[in-house]
Amino acid sequence: MKENILHEIIFLPSGEHFLAREGMTLLEAQIEAGLKPDAPCGGKGTCGKCLVDLHTNTGLLRVKACSVPVTGPAKVTLLHRDENAEILTRGDDLSDRIPVEPLEIPGLAPGLLAACDLGSTTLVLYLLDGTDGHLLATASALNPQTSFSADVIGRIDYAKKNGPEALTLGVRRAIKELLLNACRQAGQDSTLVTHFCLVGNCCMHHLFFGISTDSLALIPYSPAITEAMVVPAQDYGLPMHPEGVILALPNMAGFVGADTVGCLSAARFDQREEMTLLLDIGTNGELVLGTSGRRLTCSTAAGPALEGAKISCGMRGATGAIDHVWVENGRLTYSIIGQDLDPHLLPQGICGSGLIDAVAAFLDLGILDDTGRFNDKEEWPCPDACVTVENLKAYAFTDTVSITQKDIREVQLAKAAIAAGIQLMCGQLGIQPKEIFQVLIAGAFGNYMNPQSACRIGLIPPVLLDRISPMGNGAGTGARLCVLNQKEFARAKALAAGTEFLELASLEEFQDTFVDELGFE
Repeated sequence: MKENILHEIIFLPSGEHFLAREGMTLLEAQIEAGLKPDAPCGGKGTCGKCLVDLHTNTGLLRVKACSVPVTGPAKVTLLHRDENAEILTRGDDLSDRIPVEPLEIPGLAPGLLAACDLGSTTLVLYLLDGTDGHLLATASALNPQTSFSADVIGRIDYAKKNGPEALTLGVRRAIKELLLNACRQAGQDSTLVTHFCLVGNCCMHHLFFGISTDSLALIPYSPAITEAMVVPAQDYGLPMHPEGVILALPNMAGFVGADTVGCLSAARFDQREEMTLLLDIGTNGELVLGTSGRRLTCSTAAGPALEGAKISCGMRGATGAIDHVWVENGRLTYSIIGQDLDPHLLPQGICGSGLIDAVAAFLDLGILDDTGRFNDKEEWPCPDACVTVENLKAYAFTDTVSITQKDIREVQLAKAAIAAGIQLMCGQLGIQPKEIFQVLIAGAFGNYMNPQSACRIGLIPPVLLDRISPMGNGAGTGARLCVLNQKEFARAKALAAGTEFLELASLEEFQDTFVDELGFE
């Protein structure tokens, strides 16, 4: 049988050899070889991010790895992947904020403590002193599941068709390595870790714990488990104390998971008397609006475009990414991540913060009209930047990095989803956006974006510009609070139970509100 026929694949530049089954794709071979390729579309052939150079008798042939089956021995050169992505780990030192009183486990004296933000795109782990609570080390990495899809829907589809084992084992292995890495940094033995708090969205939570994600694919998209969990760490492959436990914060509903509960805890939502809006804009967008008395939460499918996954030249915030764009003397200029170390560095793509800046600048310069359509070339202050990419008008930063009309449409869909969520939650609470007292921004994209650009394109109501405050990795901060103190763990559970979930798609006015928010007026 063909699946029993093996062919040697040599991956360059590492020179790694791998025996691939005949018929599997080059992308699948990379995944099985542990090379962590980038495949935001999940191997459907639509994103073009898995390009590799296939060595042939006539030279190099650039192909989509997901579209080329293994039919014989091959040599493949892997192209740039943003392994050096800038991952948001920032959070306050909490050791002087709360007493260190971790959850009591019969027969187990507290040792070292750990907390992990299991994000769709990135993983961040914090190692804490179990005596005084101060931060000992931080470790981070890209989520290996991005090799299967950039978004949770793609991963749910993969798990349904192929089984969840590869997704589950991959992320458990990655978190195990982060824990060992953090312990090495601190000069500690990982078996001294007794308590480990994990937060993530519903899909990430289920995949880590080996819980079926099928319910997340069907209306009403409910998580299989919503309650908080305390389970033996040894059941999930973490190299902790033999009696150590994993604490998982509760999921709320739909695609609003334990990571949002962590943000609620970090933001002290049960103490907020003024109307507060919390935005966690990652691969998915979660929103919370309200006060200690009443608050709503909802989820929007916004992040993949804003994190570069659905953008033609999009990439994560890594070396070579255009991260900010602005107007200077009537012309566009930009900065590149890593340019401070290499002044001759050329852009390799554009990340979410740069994309939002660029769209705002296009509007200011008249390159885009209010509907999101590129104006005629003659109206541009820089007509030489007007090019055609795959029969679509585009703005070219360089010969290889551009923003196309299709990219603009993706931004409009993402920003409209978030803006509609804000408007509809305000409507449910009977307020206007101008009555919001503070806007807290959690997550990597939200912390690196320029608030002025976000307001210029209508992602956030412009009236709120001077009320926006970044809160760093709010989910990670919440996880640390809960592993440090059992009362904080109880507080988080109460916050989740007291927050109302708003299913946007069920509202009659959702479609009209979404369409209204597509423009840039």
